[in-house]
Amino acid sequence: MRTLIGLLIAIASVSLLADEPSSSQRTYENHLKRIENPKPLLADHPEFFEPIIEESHFEAPAIVDDAKADLHVRAWRFSYNARGIIEAPNHLRASETAVIMVHPWAIDDSWGWKSPQPNGVADFCTPTKNELAARHTKEVVDPFLKRLRSRAAFVMYSLPGPADPIRTRVYRSFTKTPTKEERVEGEKDLRATLAAFKYEGEPLPAKLNLGTDKPVIDYFKQFPGLDAGARFNGDGFWKMPIPVSTSVTVDPNDVVIYDAEGYGLLRDFLKKNGVRHVLLTGYATDMCFCRTTAGYENLSKDFNVFLVGDASLATFPSNRTPRFAVNASISFAALNQLITQVSWVTLDPRDEKTAAGK
Repeated sequence: MRTLIGLLIAIASVSLLADEPSSSQRTYENHLKRIENPKPLLADHPEFFEPIIEESHFEAPAIVDDAKADLHVRAWRFSYNARGIIEAPNHLRASETAVIMVHPWAIDDSWGWKSPQPNGVADFCTPTKNELAARHTKEVVDPFLKRLRSRAAFVMYSLPGPADPIRTRVYRSFTKTPTKEERVEGEKDLRATLAAFKYEGEPLPAKLNLGTDKPVIDYFKQFPGLDAGARFNGDGFWKMPIPVSTSVTVDPNDVVIYDAEGYGLLRDFLKKNGVRHVLLTGYATDMCFCRTTAGYENLSKDFNVFLVGDASLATFPSNRTPRFAVNASISFAALNQLITQVSWVTLDPRDEKTAAGK
């Protein structure tokens, strides 16, 4: 009961933000029409995502309805009070929309930033799980970015750390667009820096000191389920200039967001460039996707945010598939966020050839 009360208080607190008046307002007719025989949601990629199945679905009017809209984003949320899922069409201007990918880390790929041996952890925490996430990026996220790149205001990636001298010569940032020559030299320096690191840490502890009174507490203190620190990853591992995954086709005009610069710079950059909407993709749904600089907990304060549910993966400990973990993370986020999916994001038919770069 206390958990439910706490959840309701949290939801009510978020809803108070909606009472703040915007620059202009319209009366929204909150009419819900039951959808008969609703289809499962997020069912296009069952290898990566367990579909959302709920008995009650309702159709609602468009929430975002821009004049001269050319980007159409059907989305849904869940309401306990409405006792079901609410689906709504949305009509956006692509030129006022940023597509952001959270933390496409280049772990265990050809850049050379590797999971430390024998027991180091990064990103999805094992090389096997990192390989699966890279395949998801290549098969689901990258085609989505390619389809929208020529029409959206920006395609962006967030990465850990500051805007260091190496990566700002490889990628466009808020304040600098490197030349072709700078990119070539920056890439050489980046590869050399990553190659020079010794990707080694300690092995698992062979012996633990357990008290007779509370041995379980002692056991997990000395051998936790996740230790990504210097003990197993090596000192300096997290200070490396992490690149964008090679599973992503990076365009010179794409922009990198550096977490250490803070949300304020990202917010101001987007607003300065007329961005009002964000399509959010990336990793991990239960962690960085919500809580880091470009996570939805920040962005939803200032922009119309749509989480592209099947273009994200959650961490999946104790499982060989992320299907159920990402389902749970997206389902919970849907209490206060709008969720869409790759196939629900469409450009006007007359502009598809332009969007595809033809």
